[in-house]
Amino acid sequence: MTILIVACIEGVLTLLSPRILPFLPFPAMKRSPGAGKWLRRVLGAAVLGSVASIAAAADAGLLPEPSGSGTARLEQRILNAFHASKPDRASLPAARNGVMRTVADTQPVFGGALPVEGRIPSLSGAVDWVNSPPLTAEQLRGKVVLVDFWTYSCINCIRTLPYLRNWAAKYKGQGLTVVGVHTPEFAFEKNTANVRKAIDRFRIGYPVAVDSNYAIWRAFGNNAWPAFYIIDAQGRIRHHQFGEGDYDKAEKVIQALLREAGNQSTAIDPAPPEARGAEAAPDFRNIGSSETYIGYQQASNFASLEGLKAGAARDYTIAKPALNRWGLSGNWTMNPEQATLNRAGGGITYRFRARDLHLVLGPGADGKPARFQVTIDGKAPGGHHGADIDAGGNGTVTDTRLYQLVRQAGEVSERTFEIRFLDPGVQAFAFTFG
Repeated sequence: MTILIVACIEGVLTLLSPRILPFLPFPAMKRSPGAGKWLRRVLGAAVLGSVASIAAAADAGLLPEPSGSGTARLEQRILNAFHASKPDRASLPAARNGVMRTVADTQPVFGGALPVEGRIPSLSGAVDWVNSPPLTAEQLRGKVVLVDFWTYSCINCIRTLPYLRNWAAKYKGQGLTVVGVHTPEFAFEKNTANVRKAIDRFRIGYPVAVDSNYAIWRAFGNNAWPAFYIIDAQGRIRHHQFGEGDYDKAEKVIQALLREAGNQSTAIDPAPPEARGAEAAPDFRNIGSSETYIGYQQASNFASLEGLKAGAARDYTIAKPALNRWGLSGNWTMNPEQATLNRAGGGITYRFRARDLHLVLGPGADGKPARFQVTIDGKAPGGHHGADIDAGGNGTVTDTRLYQLVRQAGEVSERTFEIRFLDPGVQAFAFTFG
């Protein structure tokens, strides 16, 4: 009976998921590691509910006898379909103040008052503050406040920064304070020096709390990057949204709360700011590849012939991979968060479909720069090069950060990306696309 029920659910999923899942309204964001466990619980409940319905039909003799299939395989197919439906590692919104928020909850009520969602929690616990002395919720009373949770190697976060800089400058004199909360995903993002470099590189002038111990993250009950919380002059959370996009909506909320606080000079039409390189808006229509982690804790779709070996040096080879599969060549050590190249000449190959390809890279433990060369379909990228390489495909890893390596010009098509490192020690963390 169990095999019969599982097979039937799997068949329905196979039929419907390519048609339905791509249209579910999940914003483009990065979820925290715990969100996967939450998703599995929801899927488990959904499967149990389906079991109850299908079991009745099975007992009545209405269902045919299928070939064998396991529940673990079904769960993985559901998870794969869920993740394949989104261009970047998106997530369901976070639970905050004990209430699970849905995407629809981000819709502001402009016909009436914006809802009160709670009070701004404590901003204490940051290991450092940049561009400001430490701020408290009490000090911010009387201001409209936008709190932005971000982390500096997250492409979804990077693409929100032009809007945040723009709002911070446009509405500063009218009573808005933007507060960035930098909460790390990778270990290297806990390094305050790295965070300060990133703040300089992204030209961020508003206050940033360096939340390396997740104190502010936990106080808000946050669960995703990027996440906006917009607070009124009385210290009440009036709006939140998760992921990229809906910038006009966020700006209208800012204007509404400024007017509510007594500022009458907020009639400024929302306008997209200038954005270049990795900060430019993604081409969602043509993204056919999703965020891919390289470290063995979360690695997927690995295609090197030797298979992945965790925690030890190994020689790898890679033939031409299928779409959305990747592999290593040369001698690498696979670590939990990243792979480290042990000898010069090694590389990474990925078959992808997207306008932009990014790769989070870092120099070796000694900090020495690592030179590399990129090819697309075996040739120098030319006009398809990203912001961090030249037309010949040449670049250098100098800091641990996200590097934009491909921006396809013109029609977007499926491509084979290869990066070969001329120096040893480089660390590779994750691919993202845009």
